[in-house]
This record gives sequence, C-alpha cells and structure tokens, in this order.
Amino acid sequence: MRRTVLVTGGAGYIGSHACKALALAGYVPITYDNLSRGHRNAVRWGPFVEGDLLDRERLFMAMRTHAPIAVIHFAALAYVGESVGNPGLYYRNNVGGTLTLLEAMLEAGLDKIVFSSTCATYGIPDRVPIDEGFAQAPVNPYGETKLAIERALYWHDRGCGLRSVSLRYFNAAGADPDVETGEAHDPETHLIPLVIDAALGKGPPVQIFGTDYATSDGTAIRDYIHVQDLANAHVQALVHLVEGGATTAVNLGTGQGYSVREIIAAAEAVIGAAVPRQEGPRRAGDPPALVANPSRAATLLGWRAEMSDLPAIIGTALAWHQRGKERK
Repeated sequence: MRRTVLVTGGAGYIGSHACKALALAGYVPITYDNLSRGHRNAVRWGPFVEGDLLDRERLFMAMRTHAPIAVIHFAALAYVGESVGNPGLYYRNNVGGTLTLLEAMLEAGLDKIVFSSTCATYGIPDRVPIDEGFAQAPVNPYGETKLAIERALYWHDRGCGLRSVSLRYFNAAGADPDVETGEAHDPETHLIPLVIDAALGKGPPVQIFGTDYATSDGTAIRDYIHVQDLANAHVQALVHLVEGGATTAVNLGTGQGYSVREIIAAAEAVIGAAVPRQEGPRRAGDPPALVANPSRAATLLGWRAEMSDLPAIIGTALAWHQRGKERK
C-alpha cells in the first residue's frame, strides 16, 4: 500500500532530512514548500508541490491529489531576532499559516499531524534538565507563535478529533551522513556552522555572547541533537499517531549540554584548525543553560538520540560544508 505523508517545509534543513527518513521507512513524502527559505535541490525523496502555507486551496488540492495519511508540519519562520523586530510577520505566517493548514486538513478528512515545535516555548527555565511539565513562558514572538500552535492543536483534538504530536526540539545540528542534504541558512545563525566557517576561513570570527554565565566556563550551555536523530523522531511520532496514539508533546534532546567553549574546542579537534573568536556581552533573553529531559520521547515513542555525540555532529556538518553545501 502506498503510504504518502504531506511534509510542509520539506525543502528546509530539518524537513529535508525527515523526508529522507520517511522514504527509508517506506513512506512517500510529498514536500509542500514555497521555497522562500527552503531549497528546491533538497527535494530528493518524493514529489514536490510548490505552494504557500496561507493558500488553503493549494493545500487542499495537494491533499486531494496525493491522499496523504498524515501531515508533518515544519513550515515556519524561525529567526528569533527577526521575530522580535517583525512579530506580525511571525504571527501571520506561523500561526495564521498553521490554522489554514488545519482547516485544509479537516476539509480533506485528515486527522493526524506531527508538529515541529521548539524548546523556545519554555522561555528561561529556572533549572535543567527541562521536562515537559515545565511552565511554558516564551520570551520572544517566535516561541510565542510555536506555543500558540501547540494550544491550537490541543483544542483541535478536543473539538475536531485531530490528533497531534508536538516535538519540542533543542539545538538541531549536523548533516546527513551521506552528504545528500544539510544546513544552508541565509543568514546563518546556528553556532556549529558558524564555527566551521570560521575555522575554514569562510566566515568571520565566531561571536561568543556572554562569558559570565554561572556555568563551568562562563559561556552558555545548550543541548545539541543530530538532525538525523530529529528526523527519525518524526517517523516515530508518525507511527505513534498511525497506531492510534493520543495527542502529546515531547522534548527532543540528549540530556547532555555543552558550552560554547566546549563546542569550539570539539570543532578544533575534528577540523584540525583553530577557530577565530570574539567575546562580547550577553544577548538579551539568552538562558544560561537549555538541556532536555528526553525520557518521555523514549517512553511514548521508543525514540532515543543515537548519533548526537559531538564528533558525529561536527564531522557530518564539516563534510556538508566541504562537499555538499554547493548543491544548494
């Protein structure tokens, strides 16, 4: 039986990895993307429908044409700084677009969705590791829009029978081990690609924002998870819903945090070159540490991070920067 899945934002970083994971698991991913921030060359594992998230008729036609069994929803704007400067854009695209998607799903008779959420919904936690019972108090419009979508999904389950899994990512990193897809943001804001570009002489020195945090070396700590582990989690979340599982939200992380200085040191060891850097003051709203408690994902989805050690993350990202990124 041909099992298709509509993947909004499937031409993006995490979405393209998820499409590959879906194909390997026997599904046919149908990428739906407007290519405003995704890449046509990243669509390699199934059909492509070019369309905007706010175009309800286009969404419905894609669903009617390809008859997916579920939706995996990545399509969103995701720059924190941009969201602060232009909150209306983020509410219109992320929240308005998701509501349009849900309307199209209900019209098409679809009742299962896996949602790309974020640890930014937690805001600034008072301790780590963070479990799903922590208060959600975002400190920027990006996090607020993701939380608004989680709440909309909850009520769509209660009122319409539309079941969902919200996956709260921590720091996505790394690239496809086969160098078929990877990270190619413009502008790039993620630490590991910035570190690699600096070490390779392809970018400016890495900016270290804050050296006076109450951490082991004064720099901020984050939980880095390999993008392939994230992609596999989406397949497991899909299986959960297909098998009748209830609406839920889970953290996706490793439970291990690394400081900015530790990331730089690990990159230098893998690359064999020094990473130029500059130290500066903290950025407003940056928590000292964000580390996941991923136990619910293990219990409910049978998922654990399997390749999220730093050498694997940095090594695959380096290979992408050296051999694959030009394909974008």
